[in-house]
Amino acid sequence: MILNLVLIFGIIQVLRKLDLEDPITITYIRLAYFASQLIVLAIYYVIGLKIEKSNDQTTLKYVEPAKPFTDEQPKSVRTNYRDYDREKLKEALRSALTGAGVLMAFHLYFSFTQPLAIQSIMSVKTVFQSPIAKIHILGQKAEGDLRRPWKNPNPFAFGDANQPQVDKQAIKRAEKAEKNANAKNKDD
Repeated sequence: MILNLVLIFGIIQVLRKLDLEDPITITYIRLAYFASQLIVLAIYYVIGLKIEKSNDQTTLKYVEPAKPFTDEQPKSVRTNYRDYDREKLKEALRSALTGAGVLMAFHLYFSFTQPLAIQSIMSVKTVFQSPIAKIHILGQKAEGDLRRPWKNPNPFAFGDANQPQVDKQAIKRAEKAEKNANAKNKDD
């Protein structure tokens, strides 16, 4: 977190020395941004290849928390590491593409150039900080914080209320609640 702030402030200091109205400077910043996004996509592609190559069929059971502000109940999930990693890769890719689209819209419609320069570095850094890249690219073992299921990144959540649960009691409660809900739906 602190490293991110230092990095952002460092980039801003460099940008202050540049003429952000100069079309050539803007072109270089755009090129840097597109290059960083291509690097991100390439990293995700390599991760996808490694997931398929490893084909890890280790069973993973956990309870997915209910979505906030809904009346959904937490649901039990039974999958394997390969499918879990695939799903997390899809989420990461969707997030990266959405962020890139929004940022380009801000740049093109509102002429914001600083965010492009900042995201040129931060997007690649964010990828390497993700659990999926730490395991499949950096070769770290899936232990501790990297143990599946990974915690949901949410800077506004306090505690573990919105995190997957892996304890047996939580899984049994969720399975029982699902059975009761299914039985109730059949009766209706």
